Amino acid sequence: MKFLSTRGQTPALGFSDAVATGLAPDGGLYLPENLPDFSGSLARFEGLSYPELCFEFLRVFATDIPPETLRALVARSYTRFTDPAIAPLKPLGKNLYVLELFHGPTLAFKDFALQLLGNLYTHQCEVRRQTISVLGATSGDTGAAAIHGLLGRPGTTIFILYPDGRVSPLQERQMTCTGADNVFAIAVDGTFDDAQSALKEIFGDQEFRQRLRLSAVNSINLARVLAQCVYYLYAWLKLPASERGNVEFVVPTGNFGNVLAGWMLQKMGVPIRGFRVATNQNDILYRLFTTGEYRMGDVHPSLAPSMDIQVASNFERFIYFAVGRDPAKVREVMATFKRTGRYAFPNFDRDTFTASRTTDAEIRSIIQRVHRDFGYVADPHTACGFKELSPDRVSIVLSTASPAKFPDTIRDAIGIEPTHPSLEALKTRPIVKHRLKTDPAAIREFIEQHAVKG
Repeated sequence: MKFLSTRGQTPALGFSDAVATGLAPDGGLYLPENLPDFSGSLARFEGLSYPELCFEFLRVFATDIPPETLRALVARSYTRFTDPAIAPLKPLGKNLYVLELFHGPTLAFKDFALQLLGNLYTHQCEVRRQTISVLGATSGDTGAAAIHGLLGRPGTTIFILYPDGRVSPLQERQMTCTGADNVFAIAVDGTFDDAQSALKEIFGDQEFRQRLRLSAVNSINLARVLAQCVYYLYAWLKLPASERGNVEFVVPTGNFGNVLAGWMLQKMGVPIRGFRVATNQNDILYRLFTTGEYRMGDVHPSLAPSMDIQVASNFERFIYFAVGRDPAKVREVMATFKRTGRYAFPNFDRDTFTASRTTDAEIRSIIQRVHRDFGYVADPHTACGFKELSPDRVSIVLSTASPAKFPDTIRDAIGIEPTHPSLEALKTRPIVKHRLKTDPAAIREFIEQHAVKG
């Protein structure tokens, strides 16, 4: 299978090259040349374990990796999850489930893709006998998950940009207390969007990215989205057959990558009824799906910091499909948005997508309500998913992070302070971070100095 850039100005690549490249040279994002249609073959997925399902799904895309090699890479990627189901689907009430995605090594849904991506990178270094420099920007969980996917891996160096003072203390410790020589956590001034903008400018320097063999670990990486498709399929298969045609996934999201994965699975023939995009008070996606206008605003720190985003980098993939897979139109939309900070869509599918917005005050009250009604402790991001649920649909709320990562908010809301052994251990380790301005030139120089060469 080949993969194309959304902007159509770079050659198609195979799976491994698209993953290694990350952001396309023309600034676009890679997508499959054609989406497969699983509608007539879903029965073959029934009863598979999570790693088996992941392998069977990904083998359709990763056609340049020998099947037994891919099977081993996938199996290795899910050995550090603490729940035997990997992604347990738990009933809470009538027509209501929660899909727990926080049982990986960094207690967040990003582990599903980034444990796999770490193994894909390591495999690439071994096969090609080359080193690789991995660069990402994070609003919280991506950085920790990316780092823990590459800890101590030979041939790799990982650089993670994050907004200083705008991630939770435990999220920061997961990035800065690893002790690994190949990990560089870079605290930059400004917001996540500023860090993401610097990252994209660095990737625009083709000589630099090729010389350092630079790859993107953010959800702009093709492998991230494809790996996340799997837990939607896994949850859908766990439902009673009578509920599968009426399910709505409720997805806390800021960068649009998580919900995009589910929507792409729907485009592949899995009969999912719809998706609810659950935002915090930084609500660009809520405004988009309620008004049809994609307009930047200011970023305000919140109790759900991983969603403190205004520029949803994965949205370009959705635009590609929304404009009829026309790269010229994608370039026009992205240029307009870059120039004006807004774009109005003339037609929008509001049956497939609905949206909700949750303020900090509401997050606390929702945590209280969910605990009172169901005995369930939801982290601040997951709480946003419980804001509005459709009474006529089966709702699956994606629980994207462990409440133990946000003990202050949980304690303030319900008087319980959740803990986790891996997080407690971090509190005694020294923080090692590198403070830089959000300046692409300074970040490039830092990468040049610290990247493993070879």
